[in-house]
Amino acid sequence: MNNQQATALFVSAFFDELARWGVCETVISPGSRSTALAMTAFEMSRRFPDRMRVYVDVDERGASFFALGLAKASGRPVALVCTSGTALANYYPAVLEAETSRVPLVVLSGDRPLRLQGLGAPQTVDQVKAYGDHVRCFRQMPLPAAGPADLAFARQAAREACLAAFGPGADAPGRGGEGEAVASRGCRYLAGPVQVNFQLDEPLTPDLSVEGLFEAGRGPFAQETSEAFALACPRLAVRQRLDAQAVRQLYAHMRGRRTLVLAGEGTCETAAEAREIVAWARRCSVPLLADPLSGLRSFADGLVIDNYDNVFGDEACPLPDVVVRFGRYPVSKRCTQRLAAARPVNVVVDVAQTRDFNLATDLFVACTPLAFVRSMAEAVTLDECADGLREHLHGEAKESFEKGFPQSNVDDFPDEVQHAFAQEWMALNERARGRICAVDADGQEARGACDGEQAVEGAYVRALLEMAPEGSCVFSANSLSVRALDTFYVKQDKRLAVLCNRGQNGIDGTVSTALGAAQHFAQTTFLTGDFTMLHDLNALALQRELRVHHGGKDAPGIVVVLLNNNGGAIFDMLPQKSDDAYFERLFLVPQDVRFEDAARAFDVPYRSADNVAAFRHAYGDALGTPGISLIEVKLPLAGVTERYAPYQSL
Repeated sequence: MNNQQATALFVSAFFDELARWGVCETVISPGSRSTALAMTAFEMSRRFPDRMRVYVDVDERGASFFALGLAKASGRPVALVCTSGTALANYYPAVLEAETSRVPLVVLSGDRPLRLQGLGAPQTVDQVKAYGDHVRCFRQMPLPAAGPADLAFARQAAREACLAAFGPGADAPGRGGEGEAVASRGCRYLAGPVQVNFQLDEPLTPDLSVEGLFEAGRGPFAQETSEAFALACPRLAVRQRLDAQAVRQLYAHMRGRRTLVLAGEGTCETAAEAREIVAWARRCSVPLLADPLSGLRSFADGLVIDNYDNVFGDEACPLPDVVVRFGRYPVSKRCTQRLAAARPVNVVVDVAQTRDFNLATDLFVACTPLAFVRSMAEAVTLDECADGLREHLHGEAKESFEKGFPQSNVDDFPDEVQHAFAQEWMALNERARGRICAVDADGQEARGACDGEQAVEGAYVRALLEMAPEGSCVFSANSLSVRALDTFYVKQDKRLAVLCNRGQNGIDGTVSTALGAAQHFAQTTFLTGDFTMLHDLNALALQRELRVHHGGKDAPGIVVVLLNNNGGAIFDMLPQKSDDAYFERLFLVPQDVRFEDAARAFDVPYRSADNVAAFRHAYGDALGTPGISLIEVKLPLAGVTERYAPYQSL
């Protein structure tokens, strides 16, 4: 067997196993040394389109963030293919984001054989452990060979890569219906990026006509289950539960103390999970302070506190004695600062890490928020059943029952203190809602027509959220965009998947991430500012890839809503703000970019809106358009703090 045949079987065995373990999408950055990886992935997508989809992006940085978006929306690992040299380095920002956001990525890097390393061979760098400790695992692959042991190793390496990317205890992602996504998938677990480095020798083109491609080396279990098994992931997650003693301990900490839940990104992934969390909160009168990325603002329940940032801004804010935190800390800085100063008892619920930059963890519960809620809810139910049974037992029978099921008083929670605390939070939240919703009236066209004053950013955000279709995705950029979303996204009984790259809070690759996530929704709206748009403007070149190769007239629609304040207006709200010359030169940094011309260059339909009524019309027209569309709203660079002030108080 020659080198091209051996390479084909070795690499195809690896990809076949990736697909069996949940990887069904590959993003390819074109290059020479990675030819075998790219051609094998493409061949699999041609032969088995249900098992593998291939996307191509010529920009490695953009490709890696596009893959990040795919994985963020699906919860499944996505493979990334690049050539040797600096191509791998261009993936670095997305790898860092995947690490801190817990998004599963499998980086497959093509590399020169060991004999060419360190000898001045072109396009050659040391790619071994290139990402250091920022990946969940690294594996250096041997030169391809096609013996039974070689193919078995290729398959085992693929399995290990998938397991590391998924993270321990991860559930298989839900599909549609009640499992419809309302937040990022996978980020509750310890998912993350992995790197597999392939030594590939010339000739670089694999012989894809070789017999046994994708089949060679399969184990007996895969052969027994045939094609049906190819579409299922052979990874069975074990659901966690807290034991009765742990639950009683938790309720003991909460009883008689004012308790709330800080629900950040990672709280839930699907509508069904969110519904369970809300039901438990209602039963126990626990306010759920819902970050916009928590998935809970898709439910208009009274205990979903969506305006907590404004409430924390009031000196009379009712502070808790106990905080149970799900996921990462929320977007609101006022929230984290007030809680840090109050120093309540902090209970952190997470599978592996506290992620506690307030340095205040008192009790760590090693499970997912959903497992926590289910355990707590079951304990209340069991106690109620036990109390009912006690009423009918007497004498020795009752004594025996008490030994096996001692009275725990779990059903004493919530008490009057907790009920009053919850009522106070709900009342203040409703007051804050009135202020925020006033932006709707303030943003009407009549105001602009009368005095020429531009509506606040929030008026456009509110219109967007009102018109976004049920079940669609709203992807937010960082900086001012996510803060506008946190302020003006009020809860509603409409399922929206709200996503953002909050791992590093940066603007790198955000457009590409949003376009990747959009591939798992019929409609996506990307809310961004001009700095973020400019930083990843060449992502618009994906317009052809998405329209031609991924759906045509049925391609997912992505409406980019660009709130263009022509600079870094976020700094107007930060301590750097100053009247000195350095502030504009170093922080506001006006750019004067003609985004209409940029959209035309990439064949992206463009619309502009100078008031909310015009925006509604443009947004309504753009919905349902295949591929990328762009709506630009021009806003003033100065005065952000003053524009927000009327809506950020009680």
